[in-house]
Amino acid sequence: MRTKPCHRHTWAEVHLDRIGHNIREIRRRLPSGVKFMAAVKADGYGHGAVQSANAALKAGADALAVGMISEALQLRQSGIRAPILVLSPALPSEVDLAAKHDIALTVSEAAWLKEARPFHQSRKPLRLHIKMDSGMGRIGIRDRSEWEAMVPLLRSDGIMVEGVYTHFATANQADSAYYFEQFDRFTEMRSWVAESGFTGFIAHCSNSAAALHYPELSLDMVRVGAALYGINPCEEEVRRRRPVDLQPVLSLHSEIIQVKFVKQGESIGYDRSYVATQDEWLGTVAIGYADGYCKGYQGYHMLVDGQAAPIAGNVCMDLLMIRLPGHYPVGTVVTLIGRQNGREITMEDLAARIGSIPQQVLTMLSSRVPRIYYNKGIYAGTADSHSLSAVTS
Repeated sequence: MRTKPCHRHTWAEVHLDRIGHNIREIRRRLPSGVKFMAAVKADGYGHGAVQSANAALKAGADALAVGMISEALQLRQSGIRAPILVLSPALPSEVDLAAKHDIALTVSEAAWLKEARPFHQSRKPLRLHIKMDSGMGRIGIRDRSEWEAMVPLLRSDGIMVEGVYTHFATANQADSAYYFEQFDRFTEMRSWVAESGFTGFIAHCSNSAAALHYPELSLDMVRVGAALYGINPCEEEVRRRRPVDLQPVLSLHSEIIQVKFVKQGESIGYDRSYVATQDEWLGTVAIGYADGYCKGYQGYHMLVDGQAAPIAGNVCMDLLMIRLPGHYPVGTVVTLIGRQNGREITMEDLAARIGSIPQQVLTMLSSRVPRIYYNKGIYAGTADSHSLSAVTS
């Protein structure tokens, strides 16, 4: 299964061509001319920001979105020149850095603009996207008076209003009432900007769920994160009405590093949390909660030779133990996310186990887990910040 070695027994496989497939699947549903912004924040949802960004741009993405200015700088330092938007508010002191590196920032209140203005010394313009809170309740201006307070500051020399956007709270749900309430509210908010004399700005509102559920209302650009990596965030009813062939980009694997035969009544793990109810084979697997495989997965299973192998006892920091369907040799591959011999464990399966969403499952995977990249089945490189060469150079 693994083409190139890495520094440890655990690795994630990232199939970059599937990012391209997912972009094409989404894009063919959008009205002509709608731009595509690929969200690669949180290290590309755990897939690798630079690798995911390059794959998305190769597949026709027009722009990139990140969560912090440091993430944007990482992309710039890798040689990426595409437009980048930082979605969360940056520190006012970071505006000059953003301008110098042609990075667009989000602004959501007049006070931030006042504080940021003295820091902008670059001759390059400060590109801004205005965040409107149409009902998410997170960040953004909510009423016209807040907008009016921003207008004179936005007219200052060196500032370019490049975009206006909002974020939907319920676009994934079959009940569309609140979605349309937010959409109508954002339509009104956009009119404030135009009435104040600003022109040529990009209006964007659709996240992955909205792009899949309401593609006809995508305005100038969609911002796609989850669906880029094969996650469909929509409820089952929406999926039936709006089918789409998204492919998961990442799979997670490890190896058995020790095999033991235990007798009925023997205990396993911290707190003796598992006691064998019969004579059986157990395998120790080289992954733990420090890798992002959290203790909440205890009691779930992995795949060994296409068969379910339940976790026995506690998930430890670096290791865990599984009940084997028989004797298997050291080095046997264990699949934690993905397909093996006709069976599959999905991101959704693990998310349900901890009462969360697939995005958390992916972003929890730590940098201790090497990412091995493939493009159409061909090895395309390894990202391994904990390799011996990385830590000794």
